[in-house]
Amino acid sequence: METAKGRGARSNATGRYEPEQHLSFDDGWTRDDAEAAPLRTTLTPEHARTIIARNDSPDIGFDRSINPYKGCEHGCIYCYARPSHAWMGLSPGLDFESRIFFKPQAAHLLEQAFLAPRYRCRRIHIGGNTDPYQPVERELKSTRSILEVMQRFRHPFSIITKSVLIGRDADILGPMGQAGLASAFVSITTLDRGLARAMEPRASTPAKRLEAISRLADAGCPVGVGFAPVIPGLNDHELESILEAAAKAGATRAMYVTLRLPLEIKDLFREWLADARPDRAARVMSLIRQTRGGKDYDADWSQRMKGTGPVAELIGARFKAAVKRYGLDTPHRLLDETQFRVPPDARPQMELFDTAPGEPASRIA
Repeated sequence: METAKGRGARSNATGRYEPEQHLSFDDGWTRDDAEAAPLRTTLTPEHARTIIARNDSPDIGFDRSINPYKGCEHGCIYCYARPSHAWMGLSPGLDFESRIFFKPQAAHLLEQAFLAPRYRCRRIHIGGNTDPYQPVERELKSTRSILEVMQRFRHPFSIITKSVLIGRDADILGPMGQAGLASAFVSITTLDRGLARAMEPRASTPAKRLEAISRLADAGCPVGVGFAPVIPGLNDHELESILEAAAKAGATRAMYVTLRLPLEIKDLFREWLADARPDRAARVMSLIRQTRGGKDYDADWSQRMKGTGPVAELIGARFKAAVKRYGLDTPHRLLDETQFRVPPDARPQMELFDTAPGEPASRIA
């Protein structure tokens, strides 16, 4: 813990009459690291009617997902989810990082979905379009509430993050992982603190993400490492070192995705690259285009995750060799969808769905 020199107290705990509570959380960054640009986050409750999103994309390994938040404080410059803020009339730039939407009824909505008579259990992926453990989760605990519902109903799920905060929920992820009901991925794009701070300013440090892998593995939750995105000329040289470090931490699987620059992201990334790494900006963009048929991006689902051409093929070959070398080729175990059940304390609510049209609710209370 860092202390203020020349002072008696070692911390500045929140007073009991202050309107806001300040929580201590170690994401790995210290005063020796570059400061993240100050930017006030605003939180807006979203009164959604549903919580489970569905997709039919053939190159995505799940057909339903939950995103506890819209927008992400981590501020990763390459994030493919940034354009989603434009759909709400907001900027995919700083608005995406600072104007965060959350679902205060997330747990209730999920429970109601599970109680619907026609509901059929299939694995749900958490975090497909936002990080479920971004900083605001420390206080809101929206993701935690969702996992608690998953646990009560014994519903299988997978989750991905780049925050050490996931370790807080090892008490759920561990037992569910051991029961074949949960798996996790931790995304690590670089082991270089300086590059991580510049590229992912409010995400946990690389060392803390490795710690998260260890905590999940020790708890019994199957955990993999996501080297995503691979950015040719910027972090691709770290492929082997990241996979090796993750394997030593306890990861048993690995995946990668080549940088994608759809819609507004291409301009945001170019702007960042010219400012943060001007000496290699032209080289990086040239290599990116070589993986996308000469364009900044190609949305063709058959190759958008890995890219094409010699540069992409070399990345793929190196990844395949490293996965085998470091034992990250554990066979993928499908999560068990047969254990799903409605818990006894939820059955009275389930009866509400069986009410005949026009029948008074008091008849089934």
